[in-house]
Amino acid sequence: MQPETLYLCAMDKIDFDLKTLGRDELVELLEYHNRLYWERNAPEISDARYDEIVRALQEIDPENPLLSRIFTPSVAGNGKVRHASPMLSLDKAYSLSALLEWAKKFARSEDELLYVEPKYDGISANFDGRILATRGDGEFGEDISGKIPLIELEAPGYTGPLDRPARGELLIREDDFRTLYASIRKKDGSVYKNSRNAVAGIMGLKDISAMLAQHAKITLADYTLWRREIPLSRLESGWEALKEELAALPYPQDGIVLKFADEAFRRSLGSTAHHPRGEIAYKFTNLRKNTVLLDVEWSSGKNCLTPVAIFAPIDISGTTISRATLHNAENLSALGVMIGDEITVERAGDVIPHIVSSVPGIFRRDPMISACPKCGTAVVRRGPELVCPNPSCPGTILQQLAAAVKCLGIDNLGGATLQKLIDRGFVRRIRDLFDLTAADLLTVEGFAKRSAANLISELEKARTVNDYQLLAALNIPGIGLNIARQLLADHTIQDLRTMSCEELSACPGIGPERAAAIRQELDLQSGYLDELLSAVAPVHAGKRPSTEKTVCFTGKMPEKRSFYEKLAASHGYLPVDDVSKELDLLVAADPSASGGKLGKAVKYGVTTVSLEAFLASLDPAAPALPETEPAGRPVQGELF
Repeated sequence: MQPETLYLCAMDKIDFDLKTLGRDELVELLEYHNRLYWERNAPEISDARYDEIVRALQEIDPENPLLSRIFTPSVAGNGKVRHASPMLSLDKAYSLSALLEWAKKFARSEDELLYVEPKYDGISANFDGRILATRGDGEFGEDISGKIPLIELEAPGYTGPLDRPARGELLIREDDFRTLYASIRKKDGSVYKNSRNAVAGIMGLKDISAMLAQHAKITLADYTLWRREIPLSRLESGWEALKEELAALPYPQDGIVLKFADEAFRRSLGSTAHHPRGEIAYKFTNLRKNTVLLDVEWSSGKNCLTPVAIFAPIDISGTTISRATLHNAENLSALGVMIGDEITVERAGDVIPHIVSSVPGIFRRDPMISACPKCGTAVVRRGPELVCPNPSCPGTILQQLAAAVKCLGIDNLGGATLQKLIDRGFVRRIRDLFDLTAADLLTVEGFAKRSAANLISELEKARTVNDYQLLAALNIPGIGLNIARQLLADHTIQDLRTMSCEELSACPGIGPERAAAIRQELDLQSGYLDELLSAVAPVHAGKRPSTEKTVCFTGKMPEKRSFYEKLAASHGYLPVDDVSKELDLLVAADPSASGGKLGKAVKYGVTTVSLEAFLASLDPAAPALPETEPAGRPVQGELF
């Protein structure tokens, strides 16, 4: 193949017809891209285009040894290690019909159970309790035990140091990449452009001291961390819901793994030299379409401004898309995109849209802002984020007020009503809520005598709150209700005001970064906290009783959320607002739905029950809820 032709084939910007290439040309092309991807960590084409080349070679020469070779990224290690059991690659499917064909070929009946797991996009590795090794050629891997200080293990029911055997994928969580890695620099001073490059780059370092000094973190996601079980008969009908649920997970993924749940049966199917027959990987097509970036909207959050791309509507896989988050200012700068450019939008994982590249347009405008769109104040850069420093910014005030109101348990005060109160000049801070009168509310559109009286009554009740609710209402980054309660288990709010960063850092679940944020915010908000304490009497909750279980509710329910939270509290539960690994029970209106809280519950192995099952359990005559349940398995109600 001529170099010019090879280069054109390599570029993803044209639709090169692979059918015009012969066997030798396809082999050369595949070897070229293997070198770029695995050795240089500089791919020129998408995974989907690479897979097209693989399929083209399969059609011409299905027995070609290049198709069964197992590749792994180049890493800096300490020699070869033989795996106790082989780490084979997986056969691939590119459509639901191909998956069903594979499953029906081996399944013993339509009721055959399948495990569904994410196909993480990182570096496969195995830790036997002593040595951490890459997959290598499947039989021998590279010893990378020297990288263990950087690695945190996430396994069912456990997140912490890599101190137990695990087999999984080395990766960087998407939330870690957006925050932590925005300030981590390579040797040349640049930042990593994507999480996979970061993992490969760090694993290729002989000396990781610079990474340790910058607090870099790599996650080893155990292959069993997230798992759903589904009968073959329901795979087709539940497929889209499965993809959406997987898309909510904070891990880079390039597909979905399916395997027969019966391990003995799965093993009995044997394997080829390349892959086991009892499992398969569905590869995301990552469908792309081109459109034009029309605008970038900057929306106010509690602590930063978030850019959102607005583009001419496009249809991808039957879904019309016209918006995509750009995450933060750092990401927007890295993309180099401007308003008026032609952009390529991809539905990663066939679900979440994002911009992957752009071509300069004729008329271009810089989407970066210098002033807050809500108040006109000059914005400042803090790490990867743009921030409005104006404490009186109406956008920031609204978001912070809404979050604080939720923490204090004031249920009948939504964002729209808060906006009206801000517009009328009645409210600027939480303290102002407690000065409201029924007469004030009656001047606000939408209020009548009864609704005004109800809100005033609710505000009076909120004058007595748990101390951790008050701390969470200060909107300190990283301090929600769960962390606030954990922090105040052995301390009072007044204690926190005099504690040093070192003392705060020693508290469970805090660490240096949160300690610095707490110290800074408590100093900045000292006067405001005094004002708030003049209106609100915090009750020191202390340590959570060993018999008290936490519960979180999710989904649209017949009554308001507060109704179920108060009911749960009257039966000895502690209602919390979000899902964490400390949560005891998640109650879902629909356990089969997908979403952030349900996805987190699966990740942390939290027991999930339907609302009906939870209410039935509160009846003394009803059987108690089970103490434990395998991660990802609803206690009552089926996933699909």
